Amino acid sequence: MGKMATRTREGLRTRRHFRIRKRVNGTGERPRLVVYRSLKHIYAQLVDDVSQRTLMTATDSGLTGKKSEKAVEVGKRIAQKAKDAGVTRVVFDRGGYLYHGRVKAVADGAREGGLEF
Repeated sequence: MGKMATRTREGLRTRRHFRIRKRVNGTGERPRLVVYRSLKHIYAQLVDDVSQRTLMTATDSGLTGKKSEKAVEVGKRIAQKAKDAGVTRVVFDRGGYLYHGRVKAVADGAREGGLEF
């Protein structure tokens, strides 16, 4: 990892994400559901870490409403795409964010959409 500016908010999040990634690995059968949260938007993607490929993505583009409502919808979108591709089980990667608010909303939306984790 090397020496990096760890005291920034993003640096601290990156370190937490590395800690999580030590334990969380995605496969083709059970990909990793990664959440990325910016101030305005939220993104989710399914990653197969074995072949190092992003399988599918979902964003909140084109959605209106509160940010937390959009996050639930992003979870449902990624779940629908996954089910269409025959994926039902994933591992959740909160990306160094607290499992709270919009990150939790994505997880809830994905579970509602039929993903298991």
